[in-house]
Amino acid sequence: MEKIDPNELPITAWLPTTAKEAKKRGWDELDVVLITGDAYVDHPAFGAAVMGRIFESLGLKVAIIAQPNWRDDLRDFKKFGKPKYFFGVTSGNMDSMVNKYTAGKRLRSNDAYTPGGSPDFRPDYATTVYTQILKQLYPDTPVIIGGIEASLRRVTHYDFWEDRLMPNILSTSGADLLIYGMGEQPIRDVVKYLTRGTPFSSLTTIPQTAFLQPASAELPKNKQWDTFELTSHEECLADKKAYSKNFMHVEVESNKQFAKRLIQRVDDKILVINPPYQTMTEKEIDASFDLPYTRLPHPKYKDRGQIAAFEMIKFSINTHRGCFGGCSFCTISAHQGKMIANRSKKSIMKELDHVVKMPDFKGYISDIGGPSANMYGMKGIDQDTCDKCAAPSCIFPQICKNLDTNPQKMTELYKEISAHKSVKKAFVSSGLRYDLMFDPRSTHPKEDERYVEQLITHHVSGRLKVAPEHTEDEVLKLMRKPSFEFFHKFKQRFEEVSRKKGIKQEIIPYFISSHPGCTPEDMAKLAAKTKALGYKLEQVQDFTPTPMTVATEIYYSGYHPYTLKPVKTAISLDDKTKQRTFFFWYKPENKNFIKNYLSKAKMFDTMKDLFG
Repeated sequence: MEKIDPNELPITAWLPTTAKEAKKRGWDELDVVLITGDAYVDHPAFGAAVMGRIFESLGLKVAIIAQPNWRDDLRDFKKFGKPKYFFGVTSGNMDSMVNKYTAGKRLRSNDAYTPGGSPDFRPDYATTVYTQILKQLYPDTPVIIGGIEASLRRVTHYDFWEDRLMPNILSTSGADLLIYGMGEQPIRDVVKYLTRGTPFSSLTTIPQTAFLQPASAELPKNKQWDTFELTSHEECLADKKAYSKNFMHVEVESNKQFAKRLIQRVDDKILVINPPYQTMTEKEIDASFDLPYTRLPHPKYKDRGQIAAFEMIKFSINTHRGCFGGCSFCTISAHQGKMIANRSKKSIMKELDHVVKMPDFKGYISDIGGPSANMYGMKGIDQDTCDKCAAPSCIFPQICKNLDTNPQKMTELYKEISAHKSVKKAFVSSGLRYDLMFDPRSTHPKEDERYVEQLITHHVSGRLKVAPEHTEDEVLKLMRKPSFEFFHKFKQRFEEVSRKKGIKQEIIPYFISSHPGCTPEDMAKLAAKTKALGYKLEQVQDFTPTPMTVATEIYYSGYHPYTLKPVKTAISLDDKTKQRTFFFWYKPENKNFIKNYLSKAKMFDTMKDLFG
């Protein structure tokens, strides 16, 4: 199959990043200018590229300003001048604070979304900084903010890095409109109305958007929406329990198919959050992935080093969006939604044909997956039941009877991708929910077994990473994760199939320390149980509070949002270090601390398990 030579592609194959590139397209003025904290990679995994290609498909003239310099005379922000319709702003594919800082609040040494990995190319709170600059330079031009930073900070939220409650990001940034979640559906409607001549200020009833209005103004009329008023920002500041309860309402409405409009008073204004769109149809999500991406970084980066985030996914295939796991520490369902939006097999195979033509493709697909790889093709059996459901998870505390978990479509897809003449191996590297594979109430055990055998035999690149996150039931319940017994079952089956097929491969489990509700005693038990399985853990993670998760609300408030019962949490650096130390029980320098702790806690059996 003939390879793509990026050196032969004209510069107009990418969206313009300079006025000179815009002129090559014959454009003297632009309709929309996008600003992103990431380098510009023209690939469907990068939000700015997706939005840019959608605008292009709708006939708009669009350009991208990637990683503008916010410290100098602001020439990057001025290079295209004022667009006809609006500026679009995103911090990039990650919240800028998560991107820049560790769980210990130390500056990271690398930024995976910057050429060469320099951590110096985006500001803290990038969405707010970029928007404030635009409002200073072009006060009359509307600014729409989106992406994960804007999405997860759309309401009063706890910020770990400043250790305080912050108001919604519209209030801090000065933006005119916020799009939350995956933005394809709302942005198409925004463009439709603006190009018909609707004033920007009238865009108040588009789903999945948020805006501020004077407290004295009447709410925009929409007969289909009920409205629920959240506790005001000022009350949240004064009462942690009220703030915690607020989050429950936000999460519940985010997970509904037919949600309420949410409003919240902040200072002398009202924040209005319109309910989300329905889950994207196959046709809608295909339309997004089938746009004419080059799938390559912009040529201007060729001498600046690799973009690690691109290198990681350039030979991968995203099959779906959304996650019905609802894990307490995870933001995926809050941003992408609970229901699964599936691509068609035709669209996936079309992308595969493009991937295998890439210049340095050697026959290996690095990942066939999504937020949770093995949710492709899964949906409610009776959609009316799903439409009435507000549960944050479809598989916790047990798998919903109305959820069709048959993995047959995935097995068939894996086989078809593997059979492609240019593919030697296609791996599954995204997270897996092994509880879906071993559901005791499954009505399709043969299909479950076929999927497990296909996965283990053909799609593991030597080491399969899975995330039990913990071993103890009480912690797992707070995490909304399945019993550790499911990991035992998966590990046993993994080793049986590998042995039968004569394949040398292993499972690498990931765990979290200092999650709300987790104690040093829980970590000691985790250490003993993982040792018994033959593990000396190396890759571990401290819990990092990120906006819009149940675990973060517990961390800040001390209360569970759904029960309002107190939950103890490791807050201090000393408490977090204690918990983390148990991961490394096998290091000589940790032995005395662990022995002394277990002795005081009278956990002599655990001490014996660890040290004999």
